[in-house]
Amino acid sequence: MTSPDPREELVEHLPAMRAFAVSLTRNSALADDMVQDTLVKAWSNIDKYVVGSNMRAWLFTILRNTFYSSRRRSKREVADVDGVYTENIAEKPAHDGHMQMVDFRKALGQLKDEQREALLLVGAAGFSYEEAADMCGVAIGTMKSRTNRARVRLGELMGHHQDDRLEMTDHATMSVISSSKTSSF
Repeated sequence: MTSPDPREELVEHLPAMRAFAVSLTRNSALADDMVQDTLVKAWSNIDKYVVGSNMRAWLFTILRNTFYSSRRRSKREVADVDGVYTENIAEKPAHDGHMQMVDFRKALGQLKDEQREALLLVGAAGFSYEEAADMCGVAIGTMKSRTNRARVRLGELMGHHQDDRLEMTDHATMSVISSSKTSSF
């Protein structure tokens, strides 16, 4: 005669486990999560349960240890209700930069030749307006005007508005689109 599978007995103890978890956490949603975690741990470690011993005591021990582990973990965690800390540590997916670069190249190709040249010299290559104007044989004011128009048009083509915060992963793109006064990286 084979002994019954101890996993079948787990369900019998759910109401008592939930009541114990609620008394520990004083929060029914958190208690439900804790009971679920306990069941997962018990199920995956059922080979460590000694058949014939007190299943309820074994489950309550797992539940209690789960509760205290979560309490220790929560002491090291920082409450971030407004998302301020998360915003500072969040990282955009790597593919965003590639996709933005594809959009950038497409938009850059739609600019007039003079605007693209001015933008690449001043924004991407880092030349001063004076140096870029000298290279192109135009007045400084003309170079500033071309660069500004190119930035505005490039922003329009890429769907950016003047007041939008630039959150690109590519600093080169940001330097080309942003004027030197508003660049924030």
